[in-house]
Amino acid sequence: MVGHAPEDALRHGYWRKLICGASNQDLAAVTDLAWVYTRAGIHCIDVAPDPAVVAAARQGIAAALHPGQPSPWLMVSLNDDTDPHFRKAHFDPRRCPEDCPRPCEATCPVAAISATGVAMARCYGCGRCLSVCPLGLIEERPWRLERSQLLKILETCQPEALEIHTRPGAVAPFTHLLTLLQPLLPRLRLLAVSAGGPLAQLIPYLWQLHGLLVKQPVPHLWQLDGRPMSGDLGRGTAHAAVALALGVSRHGPPGQLQVAGGVNQHTQTLLQRHGLAGRGERPPAVVGMAFGGAARQLLSPWLTAAQARGKPLHQHPDLADMAVGQAQALLNLPGWVGG
Repeated sequence: MVGHAPEDALRHGYWRKLICGASNQDLAAVTDLAWVYTRAGIHCIDVAPDPAVVAAARQGIAAALHPGQPSPWLMVSLNDDTDPHFRKAHFDPRRCPEDCPRPCEATCPVAAISATGVAMARCYGCGRCLSVCPLGLIEERPWRLERSQLLKILETCQPEALEIHTRPGAVAPFTHLLTLLQPLLPRLRLLAVSAGGPLAQLIPYLWQLHGLLVKQPVPHLWQLDGRPMSGDLGRGTAHAAVALALGVSRHGPPGQLQVAGGVNQHTQTLLQRHGLAGRGERPPAVVGMAFGGAARQLLSPWLTAAQARGKPLHQHPDLADMAVGQAQALLNLPGWVGG
């Protein structure tokens, strides 16, 4: 067995998704992330709605696939309105003290920050720099794709899946976007809806959206965002994601559940502890996990080392093998044979 097809992974509760970052347009990094995680057995790769980014991800996927290995689905993420997933960091470097130790620069996983400010083409909105600035000079600025461009871009990208980021109370913009997407929906393999927030608000909102989604010609999945843009690094973020899934699994509408926004190496254990992960033949309450900040941070040393050598990571077998091994350990897929 080389790996699970995406459909089988969803059915049996072993679904794994890589979030490249909604604003991540560092094309070389996207290609390397896609290459490593395809080798590691990922089932879906989530990227920004940009043809260049989609092409970079597909290049990495194609180069990584073993003979007979099912290809992961390429997912494009959209927002139905201004959303914290679609943001970039911003600050005016002229306001920075000359003697500042620049913790923002040290904490940025993609080297997007320098003395001249934030390189927008590299920033993917992870949010780590916001809290470390000693003077609080860094802010987040929303990024939104113009609706007039959307269908043309998606026709160019031809993704296998779409994800809509939304929030409780946004029925009107969600409905508007869903209507706009109608020509594309029959071609999709999956439509994911990503939302978070307090359970008291989230659960009735998901029931509202359920009434819209059951009429669509494509299967849907609920992505439960425990802590959006958290960095996904600590045990606390994993607890938040699992707590959200526990509440929605008990009181939310029908549909497959995926945890995100706090998913890391601790999440699988927590899901099993709460009886949400797959055990035995019964389909689990939570069918999958979406790895974002933890997955990108894990590869940061290898990406940096490859960059210093002047070639992409996947062109350095010694670095690539180590990166794939760590990615496989993070995904923790049953029965995977690859590398």
